[in-house]
Amino acid sequence: MEPPGAPRVGPDGEERRYAVKALTRWVLAGQRVVADLSAVDEAVYVAVAATPTPTLDLRLRQLSTAANHSKISIAVACGLALVPGRSRRAAVVGLASVATASAAANLLGKSLARRHRPDRVAGKVPEARFVPMPESASFPSGHTASAFAFATGVASQLPWAAAPLGLLAASVGYSRVHTGVHYPGDVIAGALLGTVAGSLAAGVDEWWPGH
Repeated sequence: MEPPGAPRVGPDGEERRYAVKALTRWVLAGQRVVADLSAVDEAVYVAVAATPTPTLDLRLRQLSTAANHSKISIAVACGLALVPGRSRRAAVVGLASVATASAAANLLGKSLARRHRPDRVAGKVPEARFVPMPESASFPSGHTASAFAFATGVASQLPWAAAPLGLLAASVGYSRVHTGVHYPGDVIAGALLGTVAGSLAAGVDEWWPGH
């Protein structure tokens, strides 16, 4: 029973109150999920750092550096462009995919997420793995996004290239965690973003007049 003199809450007021409560529960649940995922992300990062791989450290460091500014993708595209026909078109679609993924990752993803880079010292990443720590935000991984975008775009024209370029893209992504400059979640997000960007570029190419 309401106390004497208490204002009556109409049906609309009750609905709003329940809606606010429901929204609050969803927000709190979302925050818990994000916190749990972040904890898992950091745990995997530390586990990778703690796994001794002396024979891979140099190679993965070199791979991570070679992927700067999509140099590997550009080199592959130049090789494909030398062959007329679908190979040349694959080079164009691949580079268009890289441009799309890079813009999405750097102009949107990193600007919105603003996730800090991992602390390699706290994560106990061996110094033998170190590459220069980028100053940009950590989420998503731009290197991974560009590598997966290129693989997806090229594979849309040359299906046989899907496996080798996909493996290369995955290796680039892992190298970013191995060298300590990204969390695994950054790389996963980059891979998804790159795949979508590559698919979009391939779709535009199919739709474009004169294809």
